[in-house]
Amino acid sequence: MASMKDVARLACVSESTVSRVLNQSVPVDEDTRRRVEDAIKRLNYRPNLLAKGLRSRSGKLIGLVVPEIVHHTFASFIQFIEESVVARGCSLIVGNHKNNPDLEESFIDDLIRRNVDGIIFSRVSDESRVMRLINETGIPVVVIDRAVEKEEVASVVLDNHQAGFLAGDYLGKGGHRKIACVTGPLKISLCRERLTGLNEALTRFQAGVAQDWTYEGDFKFESGYLGAQKLFSAHPEITAVWAQNDLMAVGVMKYLLENGRSIPRDVSVMGMDDISLARMITPSLTTVIQPFSEICEEAVDLLLRQKNNDGSRTEKVVIKPDFVVRESTAFCS
Repeated sequence: MASMKDVARLACVSESTVSRVLNQSVPVDEDTRRRVEDAIKRLNYRPNLLAKGLRSRSGKLIGLVVPEIVHHTFASFIQFIEESVVARGCSLIVGNHKNNPDLEESFIDDLIRRNVDGIIFSRVSDESRVMRLINETGIPVVVIDRAVEKEEVASVVLDNHQAGFLAGDYLGKGGHRKIACVTGPLKISLCRERLTGLNEALTRFQAGVAQDWTYEGDFKFESGYLGAQKLFSAHPEITAVWAQNDLMAVGVMKYLLENGRSIPRDVSVMGMDDISLARMITPSLTTVIQPFSEICEEAVDLLLRQKNNDGSRTEKVVIKPDFVVRESTAFCS
């Protein structure tokens, strides 16, 4: 990785001049400033913000980047990762990329310049561009939740194929054959894996989810509602819906209840994650459990083992899901 000395040499100036350009503390003539900025771009130089006192002085600093801070699922990741990090004498800095690749790249670049001890992140999608940036630095990194199967990076993820299989097996054993699915964004591999697992289980019951019996949502409540509206308008005979997260499942339930459909007498609804909301609503939600605490503990342990040169940069940990039966599902009559 380029240093300030490298920038100064390429721009034919002193290191103190490079510092003045970066800090904008003292005026620098236009030609010199331009040469320094050109050298910074050519060398892809990232100043270490530690020198500016922006790094925490409380100990090891871990960066966590998630799609949305306020989303129930990622709030759970933040909660358990913070607990695990603090228990190990470290500090945590959190940011969200809002599913925007440019924001993701910018925030991770900022973490690198802050000289963090490691980064845990859930990527935008399969189209994420940040791994090249991270690999250039050699900084310890662990991907959680949204990993890409063939990528050479340490990761801790749920067995999403098994999650879909559990949902399909449960609904199939319950006599359901007319089953719909509200997926997450299909450009995220875990959503495709969940759908594949669902269909694999249902084939054992001579059933399956056809393309027009699926709706591609975005993991938010509103897309569950809109998905149910579209699916039941086209296929009122549906007897069960699996939504790939609990928020979308609640959206499905709201649409059904507003339109006179009884849950679970007329339609069974099943979710994914087991966030606290699943237990609070009426009827309470049957759901596939994502063990957030276990995932987060594994991720922090793997990251710190890398930091201590005791862990692999390509180790992959896969956590098995479970499911819990509540009031929102019933046997198909």
